[in-house]
Amino acid sequence: MKTVLITGTNRGIGLEFAKQYADDGWRVFACCRDPAGADALNRLAGQHPQRISIHALNVVNHQQIEQLAHSLAGQAIDLLINNAGVYPAQQVDSFGATDYSAWAHAFAVNTMAPLKMAEAFFTHMCRSQLKTIITVTSKMGSIADNRGGGSYIYRSSKAAVNTVMKSLSIDLEQNQVIAVLLHPGWVRTDMGGPNGLITAEQSVTGMRQVIAGLKPEDSGKFVAFDGQIVPW
Repeated sequence: MKTVLITGTNRGIGLEFAKQYADDGWRVFACCRDPAGADALNRLAGQHPQRISIHALNVVNHQQIEQLAHSLAGQAIDLLINNAGVYPAQQVDSFGATDYSAWAHAFAVNTMAPLKMAEAFFTHMCRSQLKTIITVTSKMGSIADNRGGGSYIYRSSKAAVNTVMKSLSIDLEQNQVIAVLLHPGWVRTDMGGPNGLITAEQSVTGMRQVIAGLKPEDSGKFVAFDGQIVPW
């Protein structure tokens, strides 16, 4: 049975990833900050008791990441999906009104945590067949695609994680680990808002198709949910 570990599974894209992989027969390690309050995730796990296990994980807590990795010692993990992320409100993420503490938090979640997860679960992935790390990023982290300005916190944290994962793809090439960045599209979720162009189901279905088709030479690429390459 293939295994996937997903962060931020209490709602939206992360929840949909957990659902689709469980439906497809994968073993799912579903992580979220507050399992007791994750009603939709608990209902989903109840439908797949042999496939989904829920794990408390706040990705800014590096000790908690290490503890989870220790508790899963010996377990092969085929696919690590760094999905947890934050999108600061516009009133704290615009010129003249930047909340610098919110900026630091966004970097902790969006940029630092994915690397820490890769470091903590590296040996687990090396035991697997697929050896794949996916980081859900955003086209808003593309410098070439920035036509709207603003969103300093969010754009910079995503541009930074793009750079981190590009370096990771080079550093782990000798271990046959694939690291790819995925843009999920503008999705109708709590984070994306009601005006999103696609549903979480459409986004995740597309991203899973991309993931299923990945080859070693794709490591380090920045790809949209529809398979299109996103400019840096």
